[in-house]
Amino acid sequence: MKRPIRTAAAATLAVAAAVGVQHVKAQNGDPINPGSNPTVFAVYGDWPYSQNLKDTASLLIDSVNSDPKVRLVMHVGDIHSGSMPCTGAGLTPPPSTSVPSWNSDIFGLFEQFKDPVVYTPGDNEWTDCHKTKEFTSGAPLNELAAVRGLFFANAGYTLGGRKKQVITQAQAYDPHHPADAQFVENVMWEESQVLFVMLNVPGSNDDGLPWSGGTATIPGPPYPAKAFLNETERTQEVAARDAANLRWLDAAFAQAEGDKVKAVLIGLQADMWDPAAIAPGGDGLHGYDTLVRAIAAHSKDFGKPVLLINGDSHLFEADAPLSTAFYNNVPTTVGDYHGVGYAVPNFMRITVQGSTNLPHEWLRLSIDPKSPQIFSWQNVVYCASDPC
Repeated sequence: MKRPIRTAAAATLAVAAAVGVQHVKAQNGDPINPGSNPTVFAVYGDWPYSQNLKDTASLLIDSVNSDPKVRLVMHVGDIHSGSMPCTGAGLTPPPSTSVPSWNSDIFGLFEQFKDPVVYTPGDNEWTDCHKTKEFTSGAPLNELAAVRGLFFANAGYTLGGRKKQVITQAQAYDPHHPADAQFVENVMWEESQVLFVMLNVPGSNDDGLPWSGGTATIPGPPYPAKAFLNETERTQEVAARDAANLRWLDAAFAQAEGDKVKAVLIGLQADMWDPAAIAPGGDGLHGYDTLVRAIAAHSKDFGKPVLLINGDSHLFEADAPLSTAFYNNVPTTVGDYHGVGYAVPNFMRITVQGSTNLPHEWLRLSIDPKSPQIFSWQNVVYCASDPC
């Protein structure tokens, strides 16, 4: 017997309404596409992590663009490293350590891909902008607002050379929770009989770390400490985003069940099974407990392949972290960090290779709804050694 899905009825109605309203043809198809043709995605994240990688971005872009089968590009967060400055958005004047043009430069790179680009924010571009190792160069909520205003200005459409129509939570929110409309970055769509859903889930224990934790020394005029250290704002942000993510996940699986798709793919930034996070001095992983348990319950009820793709920990890995056995000949590599308490053998996870590791590569994800496993993948090297 299936577990009741929280707010599923309201969420499904909201999604269906959005599809009805937005059923005009986009440049690259409708958000709900019942077609069953195989397709290929290019997936990457944690890029570019240096000025040099930004300067040589054409190596990656040309590599992806030259693959005639790629139909969509997915970036799973972190558009600069955790030791680089943020933009200083909303601070007047911005801190002297900030780089106001970085995000717009990355936006311009995304537009150079010939195919649609789907992006979800990572912790480095907003959550961690208060940290001294990011030169206290931005206030987290200001930076998130700037990311939304730039990368998600055209709600319901992707970035990239060919815009694709998607369903966004900004337009298809649960009517009982109108505040969810702020989460324009949470999107979903269907193609090749797979439901794709993106969630704003950053590293740093889901924004669970205090913002700076003390009085910040900010270059320039004496900016108010509350811009960086307001714990009430931080905890409210986490609570609101986590609740919206759960409702969006509910809506995605309700849509998947209603449309009888063959698989679900979840894209987000955080590595929710990163052993380094629970080592001494690590950020912790408990901030993800509720979400992982919800993913486990939905996946178990769904019963068909569910693939989660994340970045954050930078080193490529493919495993089945909710299984005690094997799935698709891939063993589990972690323990039950989140207290799920049961195996979910149809759940698979891929961490993409970050740009700090060699070789530099992107993940070529093949999706074939006529294949029993639906998903297959290979890494494509676009630069084997530094400097690129």
